[in-house]
Amino acid sequence: MSSEHRRERDKTVAPVKGPIDRLGDALKPDGEPVEIPDIRQSDLEPYVGLRYLSKLFKLMGVILGLLLVAEVVTGVVAQGSAAIPTLLGEASRLIVLAGLLWGVGDLAILLIDVGHDVRAARILLARQTHALSGANRRGEPANGAGATTGAPPTTPGSV
Repeated sequence: MSSEHRRERDKTVAPVKGPIDRLGDALKPDGEPVEIPDIRQSDLEPYVGLRYLSKLFKLMGVILGLLLVAEVVTGVVAQGSAAIPTLLGEASRLIVLAGLLWGVGDLAILLIDVGHDVRAARILLARQTHALSGANRRGEPANGAGATTGAPPTTPGSV
């Protein structure tokens, strides 16, 4: 209750930042490339091609839907109710194909998300490796427990 009162009194709301926002402008495609130490530029490139491919497949699905409507209207106008059996077969085929194309577009978006996850894992692994190798060079134990005493480390089975 007191935090709500404080926010109302100050009229300020702290922005909620996600993992992408925390990296700042590193993942934004606009402008010149951002250099971050110890991270390859290829890890920061956006997946522009997959995004366009997704839009292309979804557009093709929409075009097939419009083609279906035009075919039904043309068939009914030209032949009347005699065209219905033929149109049902064609309509089902076009609906399945349009749905398949739309699904492939969604799979491209999923591949973009997988790429972001792989990129985040690479960055995290590089940072952990760098921290671990830095601790080993300074003579600290890998778990960060403090400075070494010169005695060999003990494990539960060695005492």
